[in-house]
Amino acid sequence: MKKLLRVGTRGSKLALAQTNWVVNQIRTRYPEVQIEKVIIKTKGDKILDVPLAKIGGKGLFVKEIEEALLRKEIDFAVHSMKDVPSELPEGLGIVAIPEREDPRDVFVGRELKSFSELPEGAKVGTSSLRRQAQLKRLRPDLEILPLRGNVDTRLRKLSEGQYEAIILAEAGLKRLGLDVEREPLSPEIMLPAVGQGVLAIEAREEDVETREILASLHHPKTALCAQAERAFLKRLQGGCQVPLAAHATLTDGLLVIEGFIADTEGRRFYRERLEGSPEEGEALGIKLAEILLERGGQEILAELLA
Repeated sequence: MKKLLRVGTRGSKLALAQTNWVVNQIRTRYPEVQIEKVIIKTKGDKILDVPLAKIGGKGLFVKEIEEALLRKEIDFAVHSMKDVPSELPEGLGIVAIPEREDPRDVFVGRELKSFSELPEGAKVGTSSLRRQAQLKRLRPDLEILPLRGNVDTRLRKLSEGQYEAIILAEAGLKRLGLDVEREPLSPEIMLPAVGQGVLAIEAREEDVETREILASLHHPKTALCAQAERAFLKRLQGGCQVPLAAHATLTDGLLVIEGFIADTEGRRFYRERLEGSPEEGEALGIKLAEILLERGGQEILAELLA
């Protein structure tokens, strides 16, 4: 067995917290294996003043890390699943998916405690088109303003009064151990991003030893849900440039997946729910995407990706 593994990660506090969690899990199971962290700056880390949708979105936080994997400068990588494009470079694979953290979005107000307390015309910060479309659908009066940067930066901008509220991922706050007063938003109000709260551990497919070590972290139920959500995303080929979401759960032996596609203002909003056996997750994700495309999603894609 390998005695040293090199893990590639972004340098943000959240990326390091996620990587440290994975490293600790491996050390618990394989105390004889040493792990060296390699910090890699990605394009998404360098461009902080432009919404992701305007610079392409796909692979912005993983491309340079995947290139290091292919050059064998690192042995594996830890990503947020929602950052991983639906198609991977040849020779690489997602070899382990740990158990999902809370996938919900949360409302964080500067003074307000709840989304329902937002006054008319309130300034809300998010750079996610997915969140923007759902916010606009619920409250067309809100002023949605761009918000980039790491979690600390976003919270600082909120405290400075640039926004009356911001929307963040609960998983990130939990992994960072931040005691921030927030209101979790149910998926009925704010459907999470594909893969939100899920970690993806990527390695070279040929590297059998590393894959065997990482396999001990795999959580099959989370993987089934992530597979269904990513099949939905792959069929739509939308990425960050299109407001869309899908969230799958396992309930009473069934896999239930909900998804939507919308225009950026949330005026045309198509949402559907399917259920079936867990083994059909990928097919369900594709079928859900095709239903939404037929309803009007195809026109939205044509407009936004033109």
